[in-house]
Amino acid sequence: MRQRSIIAITAALAAGSLTLTACGSRDDSNSSNGDKTTVVIGVDAPLTGDLSALGLGIQNSADLAVKTANKEEYVDGIEFKLEPLDDQAQPSVGQQNAQKFISDKDVLGVVGPLNSSVSQQMQKPFNDAGLTQVSPANTGTELTQGDGWKTGNSVRQFDTFFRTATTDEIQGAFAAEYLYSKAGIKKVYLIDDQKTYGAGLAASFKTNYTKLGGQIVGTDHINPDDRDFNAVVAKIKKTGAQALYYGGEYPAAAPLSQQLKDSGQNIPLMGGDGIYSGEFPKLNKKAEGDLATSVGKPVEQLPSAKEFIANYKNAGYKDAYEAYGGLTYDATWAIIEAVKLAVEGNDGKLPSDGRKAVLDAMSKVKFDGVTGTISFDEFGDTTNTLMTAYKVKSNAWTPEYSASPTVG
Repeated sequence: MRQRSIIAITAALAAGSLTLTACGSRDDSNSSNGDKTTVVIGVDAPLTGDLSALGLGIQNSADLAVKTANKEEYVDGIEFKLEPLDDQAQPSVGQQNAQKFISDKDVLGVVGPLNSSVSQQMQKPFNDAGLTQVSPANTGTELTQGDGWKTGNSVRQFDTFFRTATTDEIQGAFAAEYLYSKAGIKKVYLIDDQKTYGAGLAASFKTNYTKLGGQIVGTDHINPDDRDFNAVVAKIKKTGAQALYYGGEYPAAAPLSQQLKDSGQNIPLMGGDGIYSGEFPKLNKKAEGDLATSVGKPVEQLPSAKEFIANYKNAGYKDAYEAYGGLTYDATWAIIEAVKLAVEGNDGKLPSDGRKAVLDAMSKVKFDGVTGTISFDEFGDTTNTLMTAYKVKSNAWTPEYSASPTVG
């Protein structure tokens, strides 16, 4: 069981006495004089721009995992270093970042990205380079199982891709079950932002909602960069929809919801983990009653997350860990565990082909993490399919219901 003495290192973290600098030179030796081999873990996320609240939470949580591993000397002879890059939520930038990680021989794993559309540009280069990637946030089902998953013909796409977040197939089914069976909403208007994540999530929701007997009374697409949605709001008003389901992220979802309410329609907007951010109610004066789903249980309710929460707080990060903090810590620790397995399987030294050794070890990784038991199935997907539905109450997301949904 991986429950380490996190509280014991809190003071050192808060005081800034832990650094990410390697004790020895960055080479492939693991000498007996105390020098350590540096292993770099990359992080790719939007660190600037509209989605930076989520991206900075990802960066900080990965940083915390690396500092914890170094303080504990969790892997003998190894000093971990974090290398964060900003993808600005842009696929083209993510692709450039992938090449930067690939070109650094000390990078043995990459955590991220946030956006499924960015990941689509990173997966093949990483696969060609044999570089392990673990996303804490990508939910697009096709990233692991290909487009054939829709017809029951799932095929793993890239051996190097893993994730600690569950898929939109799971999330869409859970949202449909919650809205139809728990909330009693039978008529929904459906909108997506035409991006990989939003469109895929909306499609999964539609399939599962109509199977249950729900009625989709209208569909639309929006530009996620727009902030004036009055035209589509007027269309929704004519349909008698009892809720709006939105496949997309919080920067557009927040004004869409507010304009919906401003038009006199007292119906909730529901979305996936892309809107489950503390920024959503800040950007939306009429967010009360809106709904979201997110992967796993809220970390605040998990005994396994108490040390993570305490350590994050005392480390002094100015940004919240947000929706993906626990999942990011676990994604980073999965790479750390793989490095440990690779070292232990090579007489206590990092193998000369570290990337191959880490990738080979990923299928054996299993540990008790912040968000629960961490392991991966034959597609690289997390084996933890638990989801939670949230409602905005008093300007904050409040958990309402958790379950593993029925799919198919």
